[in-house]
Amino acid sequence: MAETQTSEVLIVGGGVIGLSIARALKKRGAGTITVVDRSTPGREASYAAAGMLAPQAEADSPDAFFRFCRESNRMYSRFAEELLDETGVDIELDDEGTLFLAFGEDDLLELSRRYEWQSGAGMRVEHLTAADTHKLEPFVSPDSLGSLFFPDDRQVENRALIKALLEFACRNGIGIVPDTEVRSVSETDVAAEAQCADGRRFEAGTLVVAAGSWTSEIEGAEPETGIPEIRPVRGQMIAFESAKRFFRKVIYSHRGYIVPRKFGRILAGSTTEDAGFEDRTTEEGIETIRENAVEISPGLANLKIAEKWSGLRPYSAAEHPFIGKVPERERTFAAVGHYRNGILLAPLTAEILSMKILDGAESEFLKIFGDGPAKAEAA
Repeated sequence: MAETQTSEVLIVGGGVIGLSIARALKKRGAGTITVVDRSTPGREASYAAAGMLAPQAEADSPDAFFRFCRESNRMYSRFAEELLDETGVDIELDDEGTLFLAFGEDDLLELSRRYEWQSGAGMRVEHLTAADTHKLEPFVSPDSLGSLFFPDDRQVENRALIKALLEFACRNGIGIVPDTEVRSVSETDVAAEAQCADGRRFEAGTLVVAAGSWTSEIEGAEPETGIPEIRPVRGQMIAFESAKRFFRKVIYSHRGYIVPRKFGRILAGSTTEDAGFEDRTTEEGIETIRENAVEISPGLANLKIAEKWSGLRPYSAAEHPFIGKVPERERTFAAVGHYRNGILLAPLTAEILSMKILDGAESEFLKIFGDGPAKAEAA
C-alpha cells in the first residue's frame, strides 16, 4: 500500500495561482504546505503567457470582473518589491503602459466607446491622434489611425515570476511535488484527500484545487461539485529577437499584440483555439501571429522568429474564475478558471483566498466569484 503524505495544506496545481496561494498562506502563518503538480511546476499556461497586466486595454465594460482585474493590477508594485526582497528575483515589472491601435473606422468607434466609459469613470486613459501615436512609438505602422494609451496598464516577466515563487517555496519549506497527476479529491470527517495516478495519496486539513485546464479531469472537482466546467483553450506565441529595444510599451490591435522585453526580445500573440489538450504549435497559427504583429509594426517582417511555443489556458464555462470554498465541502477550496488573466489575478486571488482559509474572512470578490456566473454578471 502506498504511503500517505500529510500536511496542513495541500494545493493541487503548481502554476502561478497555486504557487501564489502557497506563498500567501505561508506569509500568513500556515503550517506545512504541499504543492502537487502534474508536470513541472509553472511550465504550463503560466510559462506560456505574455505577462500583460492590462485590465483597461482588455475590458469591454466596468463589471465586477474588470474591478477584480484592476484591483489586482494595483497590487503588483508591492508584490514585485516583496518578491525581490524575499527571493532576490526581479520579476521585471514594467510601468511603461499600453497602447491600443486603430486600423479602421470600426476600430476608431470602439476606441471612442472605450474612452468614454473609462474616462467617465475617472480612469486614466488618453485618446491619441495618429501623429501623437507615432511620436510615442515611432516603429508602429504608419497605417494606424490613432490609439488609446492606458498609462496604468503594464507588464511583468511571467517566467521570472514563476522563478521567484518557486524560490520562495524553496526558502520557506513549501513542499513541491512535480510529475504527479492527481486523479481524485475527496473529504472525510477529519481530512481532505487527493489520490494520484501512481497510487500515492496526500492528506491535509485543507485542500485547494488550482489545477488550471485539468481541473474538470479530476474526480471530485467536476461541474457536479459546484466548480464550473474548466476546459483548455490553446494559445500559440512567438518571440522575435533584435539587437535593441524598438518599443517601450505593450501594443495591441484587435487582431494581436506585441510585448517588448528587455534586451530586444519581442513577444507576439496569440491564437485562441479549441484544440483539447493538444499543446503544440502549428504553421498556420504561427503565421497568423506573425502577420498580426507585422500589421502592428511592419519592421518586424525583417526579424526572424527566435522562439515559438503554446500553452493551454483554463477557460471557465462561467466566463469568470471560481474562487472560494467548494459547495457542500468543509475543507476543500478552489481557485480555477482564470483563463487569460492568471498572471494578472494571482496577487489578489492569493490574498483573498488565504484570508478566507486561515481567518474565515470574506471579501466582495469571494462572494461574487464563488457563486457562479449569474451573480458575477449582475454585480
